[in-house]
Amino acid sequence: MNPVAATILQRLAADGGFVSGGDLCGELRISRSAVWKHVAALRRAGYAIEAVSGKGYRLERLTGNPVPEEVAPLLGTASFGRRFDYLESTDSTNLRARAMARDGAPEGAVVVADSQTGGRGRMRRAWVSPPGVNLYCSIVLRPPVPSVRVPEIPLVAAAAIHGAISEECPGLAAFIKWPNDIIVAGRKLCGILCEMESEPDCTHFVVVGFGLNVNLDPLPEELREIATSIAIETGARASRARLLAAVLNRFERLYLEWLGRDDLSFLLPYLETHAWLKGRELKIEQFNTVLTGTEAGLSSQGHLLLRSADGSILPVTSGEAHLLPLNHEPRPA
Repeated sequence: MNPVAATILQRLAADGGFVSGGDLCGELRISRSAVWKHVAALRRAGYAIEAVSGKGYRLERLTGNPVPEEVAPLLGTASFGRRFDYLESTDSTNLRARAMARDGAPEGAVVVADSQTGGRGRMRRAWVSPPGVNLYCSIVLRPPVPSVRVPEIPLVAAAAIHGAISEECPGLAAFIKWPNDIIVAGRKLCGILCEMESEPDCTHFVVVGFGLNVNLDPLPEELREIATSIAIETGARASRARLLAAVLNRFERLYLEWLGRDDLSFLLPYLETHAWLKGRELKIEQFNTVLTGTEAGLSSQGHLLLRSADGSILPVTSGEAHLLPLNHEPRPA
């Protein structure tokens, strides 16, 4: 979106009623025909703008797209989203955010893409990233904490995203699956990928990326058993702009609180209330190990507590968790 069209959109959105063409001409120092051309471009982009002779222009409907012009007015943050890089398409928002961080991007800088050609999840799995339907976002953090605490961040992000979904989509029964997924009806709604660059005593930066399936309906055939979207679960399309703003608002608040604490203790009640794995029989797949047992909560460092058959409690720092059916024959979660 060019700067003049963006200014017109912001002016119409802020006013809420009719804004005369003459006022726009005076404020922008352009002709009436130029105003009309920019309004026409906004309409082509999906914005519903009414034009009435003698009254001017009135914004009837936003697109809900996660563009800065729609997200910024909804933000109540100090830093998250205040630098906002929007891309029609990119290879991976995490890769773009990492490059930005190395170039000195401030904490809270955000990269959002309408589509990705190389989206990734954990274990280097591909993340399907078609245009126009989902949220693909990465956030630069510069936490002044020892690197040993960084693995707690995915659960802070998960709580923020879960809270935002609950706020924007009341009635949707979403759960947090340790360590970094949001689940609805046993299928993945959102995945979180955190990457960092650090030294033993210094964290240079952390990039928190997430992909949230919003309006993708139907899903590709190969994903229908393991993934879902807000549109599929609710039967209605959601505003990606409102969802993104809600995530950024909540994430900044939780992140700042986390920085002032020694661990995740303050967040454990929320994480455990909304835990998908709570009390379930699990198989945890690690690189060269498979663990089984019953989920027994989370430690204050965000480790999954696994109760083994002999009753001992094992803190699990990483791995892929799968539910075990009653007969204990492994099956995917």
